[in-house]
Amino acid sequence: MIRLAALLALLATPAAAVTRPDDGPPQPSPTTFTCPPGTVWDHDEGTCVGPQDARLTDDDRYGAARELAYAGRYPEARAALDAMGEGDTSRVLTYRGFLARKAGDLAAAEHWYALALDADPGNLLARSYRGMGLLLSGDRMRAAAELQAIRTLGGRGTWAEQALATALEGGPVADY
Repeated sequence: MIRLAALLALLATPAAAVTRPDDGPPQPSPTTFTCPPGTVWDHDEGTCVGPQDARLTDDDRYGAARELAYAGRYPEARAALDAMGEGDTSRVLTYRGFLARKAGDLAAAEHWYALALDADPGNLLARSYRGMGLLLSGDRMRAAAELQAIRTLGGRGTWAEQALATALEGGPVADY
């Protein structure tokens, strides 16, 4: 009985260790449609502030970076990432890769995604974005391997899995 419990715990570990990204792209907020360039929305204060403002948390800055990146406002997204105090965590590295990929620098994107996955092999979003970069560079086999890794890690049905699967099926890649 103890061996069975130990085996079940071991089998559950990869899925439990997976970093689950938000279920979908970030939704636009006042950061995107109200704040002037160079500022982000402070939900607590109800106003636009610079990303380095001490009232913002790293989670606030990360959310703003994601939102700005998806809105195509890459320098502002980078400024929000740069203002984060948590350093080179997997989620920060993932979005550095995203920004590099969107700028067309696939080698730099691969570098950032590799660092993100070194920090957290269960980061499904980094795997999905890495797969999209691999597709853009023509490496369909490695992109498919990233999709399989997402599924193996327990990411079946997540947005990260669906986005990469759609891209592998010939759907849009550049929008994610």
